[in-house]
Formats: sequence, C-alpha cells, structure tokens
Amino acid sequence: MEKRPSTSKGSKKRLRRFLLRYYPPGIILEYEHKGKRRTKPIDLLDLSEHTDVEVLINVIIRQEPLISERRRPILRSLIEKLSSKLETKSTGNYSLAKVLQAHILPLTNCAFNKSGSQFITGSYDRTCKLWDTETGKEVLKLDGHKNVVYAIAFNNPFGDRIATGSFDKLCNIWDAKTGKLLHTLQGHSKEIVCVSFDTQGDVLATGSTDNTAILWDAENGKTLHVLEAHSAELVSLHFNTDGNLLVTGSFDNTAVIWDVTTGQRMHVLEGHSGEISSTQFNFAGDLVVSGSIDSTVKIWDVPTGKCVNTLEGHEDEILDVCFNSTGSLIASGSADGTTRIFSTMTGQQKHCLAGHDGEISKVSFNPQGTLLITASSDKTVRVWEVETGKCLNVLTGHTDEIFSCAFNYDGSTIITGSKDNTCRIWTRDEEKN
Repeated sequence: MEKRPSTSKGSKKRLRRFLLRYYPPGIILEYEHKGKRRTKPIDLLDLSEHTDVEVLINVIIRQEPLISERRRPILRSLIEKLSSKLETKSTGNYSLAKVLQAHILPLTNCAFNKSGSQFITGSYDRTCKLWDTETGKEVLKLDGHKNVVYAIAFNNPFGDRIATGSFDKLCNIWDAKTGKLLHTLQGHSKEIVCVSFDTQGDVLATGSTDNTAILWDAENGKTLHVLEAHSAELVSLHFNTDGNLLVTGSFDNTAVIWDVTTGQRMHVLEGHSGEISSTQFNFAGDLVVSGSIDSTVKIWDVPTGKCVNTLEGHEDEILDVCFNSTGSLIASGSADGTTRIFSTMTGQQKHCLAGHDGEISKVSFNPQGTLLITASSDKTVRVWEVETGKCLNVLTGHTDEIFSCAFNYDGSTIITGSKDNTCRIWTRDEEKN
C-alpha cells in the first residue's frame, strides 16, 4: 500500500473548497499555502457509470494529503455528480436567446468565465465589456486603453480578474467584480495581440507584434521573463494544463515551447513552410497542435520537440486548430471553407465538414466532445455532430463576418461575435421526451 505523503508544519496547506470539473471529469482542490491561493487537480479521466465509487474514494483519500477522512461524504457527492453528468446527452439544436448591440465599433473577441455565467467582449472602440449571460445586461465597462482592445481573458477557473491587451502596447489587469484597474503592464514596443492566464491565475502571458512574449506576475504586475526567440510577430500563445509550459506561435513559421518558471526556451518546433496561425496543448500536456497557412496541421511531441504527424487535406490556409477536452480529436478550420476532424492518435481524417460559403476563422468543441461549432465569413455558425460529421444546426442572423464563437462550460450556451458590432447568445433547445 502507498504511504500517505506527509506535510511539515511550516508548509501546512489548508483546503478551502472543492471545485468540480465536468469535462474532462475531475475535482479541483482549492487550497492556501503560505498565504497564496493554489489549485490542484484530481483527474478522473476513466470515470464511468461502471466505476466503483467507494473504491475510488478510498484511493483518493489514501493518496491525497489535502483530503481527510471526514471529507468522504462530500467527495462521494461530487463523484456521483460527475457520473450523472457523463450520462447526459447534448442536442445540437440551438436557438437565438439574445442579441447584444455590444459596441459602437466591431468586436475583436469574446470569452466566457468558467461557469459561463458571464462573458467579456473586446472591441475597436477601445473598451472591454463584461456581460451577464442569462440577462444579456452589461455589468461593467472597462475603459482606459487608447487603442483597439484586441485580446481578452479571464483568470479561469477563478474568474475574478480580466486581462485586456491592446494595440496601445499595454495590457491591463482588472478586478472582474468592481471594474477597478489593478495593474497596467508596460513592456511591449508594439501591439499586443494575445493574452492568457495560467491555470493558477498566478502568471499572465502577453504576445505582441514586437516578436516577443512577456510573462508577468498577475498579483503584483511585475515582469517575470521576456521571451525572445521569434523573428516575426506572435499570433498565438497557450499554457499547458499544469501552467509550467507555454507555447507561442509566430509568423516566422515556428512555434516555441517555453519553461514558464525559468523563461528558458525548451524547443523550437520547426517544420511548417508558412506562417503559424494557431497553437494549443492537449489536456495531458504531452502534445502540441499547430496550424499554418501552408495548409497543414502538425502534431508535436512536447518532451522531445519532434513532429510526430502532419495532417493534410486542406486546400488553403489553416486559420484555427483545437483539441477536444480529452485530447483524442483535433479540429482544423480553413480558408478553403471546410473543417476537418482528425484522430490525434492515428492522424487519420474522420470527417470533412463542408457547407460554409466562406473561410472558417474559429473552431471549438463542446466540453463533452460530441459537438463542434465553426464560425465563418459567410455570416453563419454551424453546429456539427462529431460522431457522424452531420450539420445539425445553422445559426443565422449576423450581418457580417463571424470571427469568434465559444461554448460555455456545460455546452448549453454559445456566444458568437461578429464584425456587425453585435454579440449573440444562443441557448440549447430542451430535449423533447
């Protein structure tokens, strides 16, 4: 039997609360250590209706020093909740719930908080706005940038901080509850085009057309590391699940994997013959996917930095790529008007999703991995069934190009952002008995 790890008095960790992660299944422990808030995941990727819950609880309590025997009832309740959620089937039928005249100038981006109760929009009007998803009401207007607010992010899973990156070369960190400006981060010499918090909310990464990324301490706003390796502007950055690695994608045809703690470059991912458009880690953090204007998608092994597969089939630039929540599938959206779904393990194409009349700028799986949404310049978003490749729903109504679409945490709501200055909220139709 494994010995239970011990903690010394000086490094005492205090469990604050449990957070559920439905997709992929897991329980997040939020705890305090030396006065700082931390999170630690317990991954339950193999959970199913056949799992012996009591055996699983015994294993967790034995192996996890933060969880004492007296927490057994709440642990049982959480695991049963996760199991029941896995059995819930999602329909592909969504209907328009709200149209938000969000900004006076075109939107640049939109993003949900973890629960999906709120979302943010950035705009050419130099502001970021916080919205209530259910009511469609504006909650906060974050005003202070002197140019386009191009990149926006919540510090999920907490959702109490918002970062806004602007063409004014600055990144602001705001209090999501009060709208108070907490920090203005100065360091880039050109436009900021991407921002992301790590999963602990401790580190913020910004990427710029000045060819660099910068890692910042999100608590005090100080520079941690300036990441210099690219010879052209950055267009993409993404933390792994553990928050100890960052991948950046650039117009110099390469992606780079960085050690977040040291700021050191670990691997340069070389092989594309055109500019990188999108990069992402899988959930496990052992693979990176990259899309390029060379019309290919590449899968990279993180420990070695080697390309393990090149996914072909598109006839024009790849504009977006993403993994599903478990990392078993990859979707790619292209300027050729199609989306393709590939098996991560084999690299085989499972489906070519055709139907849009324009380029596809954004692709996103629902949390369950059963649906995929695609946003297009043809002014529509399509909802596809992943298993069959069938189009289940076409979301119409926008009057200009759609560049952003996202599911909320349980997949019941979709937000779409368009160059028509509006943001639309779509909700899943109730299942008919």
